[in-house]
Formats: sequence, C-alpha cells, structure tokens
Amino acid sequence: MKRISLIAAAVLAALALTSCGSTKVKRYSSGDTVKDLSGYWNETDVTQVCETLIDSCIKSRRIANFEAQNGRAPYVILGKIANKSSEHIDTAILSKRFQNVIINDGTLEFVADSEQRQQLREEKADQAANAYDTAKSIGNEQAADFMLQGTVTTIIDTAGNGKEQVRTYQVDMQLIDLENNRIIWAEQNNDIRKYIKRPAAKL
Repeated sequence: MKRISLIAAAVLAALALTSCGSTKVKRYSSGDTVKDLSGYWNETDVTQVCETLIDSCIKSRRIANFEAQNGRAPYVILGKIANKSSEHIDTAILSKRFQNVIINDGTLEFVADSEQRQQLREEKADQAANAYDTAKSIGNEQAADFMLQGTVTTIIDTAGNGKEQVRTYQVDMQLIDLENNRIIWAEQNNDIRKYIKRPAAKL
C-alpha cells in the first residue's frame, strides 16, 4: 500500500511540474531576421532562392525574344519541382511563390495546372447543364507555351560522427518549350550553405 502511495505521489509531482510550464509563442513579420532552428530548409531559404531565380527568369533574352516575335507574353504551366534532397521539402511552396511573383511582374502568363483544370472543367460542365444561357465554353482554354520544371537537391559533408555538417542546397529550374522540348531558360542556385554543429550526446 505504501509503494502505491509513493508512485501516486511521484505521478502527481510530475504532473504539477508539467503544468507549471507553458508554451511560448513569439510572432514575427516576414521582414524580421529569424535564426535557423534546425538547420534544415525553411522559409528564409525559399525567399532567397526565389529572388535569385525569378530575377534571372524575368531578364531572360529568349523570353523577351518570344514576346517580340509573338506580340504577347508566353503562357506557362507549372510542372513538377522534384524534391531529390535528403529531407522533406514541400516544393509546392517554392513553385507557387515563383508563379505569383512572375504573374505580378507581368513577364509571363501562367495557366491553370492539371488539377485546377479538372475542377474548372467540372464547373463548366455543371454550368452547361444548369446555367445554359451564361455557361462558359469548354473549348476556349489557353494552351501553355512553356512548362516550368525543377529539382531541389542537397550535398552533405559530415564529420565528427555526424556532429558537424555542411549542407548545401541546390535548386535547378528550367522553362521548356512544349512544342519541341527545347529548354529556353535554365538557372541554378546553390548559394544556401549551412554549417551545423550538434551538441555531443550526454552520458
């Protein structure tokens, strides 16, 4: 009986200690300098990569030549940005950031991706059945001229039984002509290099 009482007291003490602590949250704006917490890919890396690659894409001579020859900006569709790195990276954030900035700049026009087009076609089919007088035509879609594709990879140099690491992120992006598979723009960013030193395990 005494043993059970001691266990119960220990559990209650642990719960009391746990309840004394509280989760702390600090808000920050996108302009604030934020330190890396884990050493892995984060929001700051997305911003840094996009700034470099978008600037290169916007200034591409071949894109300017296309507009001069056709009298309009090229239409682009988002392809896959493959994550070939050693960690989980949501590449959809990278591609959408890329798309949004360029749309607002006006250098390229983006068309809906395959998932979005499916939803739009379903909506148009529903309109045709239920709102005939104002239904939007299914056959008036704009075809893309180019597809935006890319990859994210990491190069890892490790020493000290894994306690020290240098992680280099390499992001490659390309615009590919859908008519002839010709790559009309390509750029690489490998500026993100992180030195990570982990504490030694305590015995």
